[in-house]
Amino acid sequence: MTGGHGWGATLGAVVEAGGTTFRTWAPARQDIELVLYESAPRTVPMHRDGAYWTARVEGAGTGTRYRYRVDGQEFPDPCSRCQPEGVHGPSEVVDPGQFGWNDADFQPRGLEELVVYELHIGTFTPEGTFGAASGQFERLRELGVTAVEVMPITTFPGRWNWGYDGAALFAPATVYGGPEGFRQLVDAAHQAGLAVILDVVYNHFGPDGNYTGIYSDRYLTRRHQTPWGDGLNFDDEGSTEVRGFFRENLLHWAHEYHVDGFRFDATHAITDDSPVHIFAELSNAARANPRAGHEPYLIAESNENDVRYLRPVTDGGYGFDAVWADDFHHCVRTALTAGHEGYLASYTGRVDDLAATVEQGFLYEGETDPFTGEPRGTAAREQPWRQFVFAIQNHDQVGNHAFGLRLHHLVGLGDYLAASTLLLLLPQTPLLFQGQEFAASTPFLYFTNHEPGLGAKVTRGRRAEFAGFRAFRDERSREQIPAPQDERTFRACILRLDEKSFGVGALVSRYYGALLGARHGDPVLREMRHGRPGIETWTSGRALAARFRTASGERWLVANFGEEERVPVAGPDGELAVVVCSNEVRYGGFGKYPKVSGGGILLPRHSGALLAPTNAWP
Repeated sequence: MTGGHGWGATLGAVVEAGGTTFRTWAPARQDIELVLYESAPRTVPMHRDGAYWTARVEGAGTGTRYRYRVDGQEFPDPCSRCQPEGVHGPSEVVDPGQFGWNDADFQPRGLEELVVYELHIGTFTPEGTFGAASGQFERLRELGVTAVEVMPITTFPGRWNWGYDGAALFAPATVYGGPEGFRQLVDAAHQAGLAVILDVVYNHFGPDGNYTGIYSDRYLTRRHQTPWGDGLNFDDEGSTEVRGFFRENLLHWAHEYHVDGFRFDATHAITDDSPVHIFAELSNAARANPRAGHEPYLIAESNENDVRYLRPVTDGGYGFDAVWADDFHHCVRTALTAGHEGYLASYTGRVDDLAATVEQGFLYEGETDPFTGEPRGTAAREQPWRQFVFAIQNHDQVGNHAFGLRLHHLVGLGDYLAASTLLLLLPQTPLLFQGQEFAASTPFLYFTNHEPGLGAKVTRGRRAEFAGFRAFRDERSREQIPAPQDERTFRACILRLDEKSFGVGALVSRYYGALLGARHGDPVLREMRHGRPGIETWTSGRALAARFRTASGERWLVANFGEEERVPVAGPDGELAVVVCSNEVRYGGFGKYPKVSGGGILLPRHSGALLAPTNAWP
């Protein structure tokens, strides 16, 4: 029994030579015992160590199940590494050192080479397991994806869930394959040349199965309020230990599971008035204790448009590598659809705003947001392009639609491919959502499997969210929104992977492969992603043209969301050759290509393309 916690783990059940040390934070509790479930339950006294309680058990190792008896009642370990019977069952000891890794030669790519593919384990394949997901990695690599971003996989209540209701934040969900299954997934990804980015939720605990409050009432603070109630305590009494809990959680995924990066959920919902913000502390910890010398990617999901995330900690920033820049999605969505309700009311749908976002990274740089009435954003015009994550679909934006409809469900194929052309060829970091590469017919609805009482509240709350929308102002219309608790809601979201092989799915998949081939292979596009070379844009009507210029030459990226349009531009000096165009017949188009005409570029209707000077392209 060697133990695999040599990186410095201190919380939960830590396997060491000859046995296991159990340790939990419970500063105000008067009596805690360890209960081991062997052939017969066995009680082991725990000893107070400051604010913690500890016990060392010789011979305990992988597979040992246990609970803590807190003032006479038994509960799971809040730092459990496995919950084989679900969030309310006993915890199980896991020795990460027993797994045989095959990824010693894997080197994560630089951020400028990332093409991120977001997936949900439960719906990505019919089986809904880590093992089944791994079987798709070679396909994604061949497509041109370089990293998979896995939605939260920590143990949640029930059989299906988006993952943001996690209750055991150190324990991969058993319904997906548990700890060994997740290690096998990461190992398989690395063997396929893909990095793994894990979605972590550090803004709240799930509403069912979270037992942290049994051990201490200091995990939360009334000083800050969030959409889920009291905020996590990063700056009140007891915050040192809470910060240590999340710091150790981050390092646990990096060291025990070889995770290459993290997407931090809803960072705008985390408030910390400490001298050193929790984000800066996590960033410093990740970089000071990297696995095998690989510093993880740190990516924030935030609606703040705040450059502080991207600045080094030494300059007063948070030290993140990138941030989700949703202005791009919102500009594309409102340019292509009539939906301007809710937060989309802040976006005009004008292609000029889309062009500004392409040039700047953020659209809102301190202007008043019409949706909130408050200033939003900061200028980030010195940050390299790789730090802005762009998407035209992700789990939030699809799931925020009442019926889980994807962009290609709402617009024509031509406009969808034109938007995809921008997404995959701009120098910002592109993020794809599972199935968009073959225009999946399946929606992505909000689904949960809570116990009936809580589940009924979730269903009512989900439907109430849409009460302010014109289409759902009366109760009868809201009842048409799929109930999250209904198993059919979950099953409707499972991808039909065969769709990539025929019909529209095959056409879209072929086009995505061509775009990503150009992204990785074209020298100008590669150079655009290093640093922040300027992007020049021109618009006319519903069309946009952008010029890239580097030491390797010049490229033109064009997209037209309307009828045939001539975009007046400064240049080019000669003819342009088509590198890739959505209007090619092999992608379902009509064979009409952009061309230089009358002091501008004439763009075919509803199409996108990458162009190069004729004398610079074979």
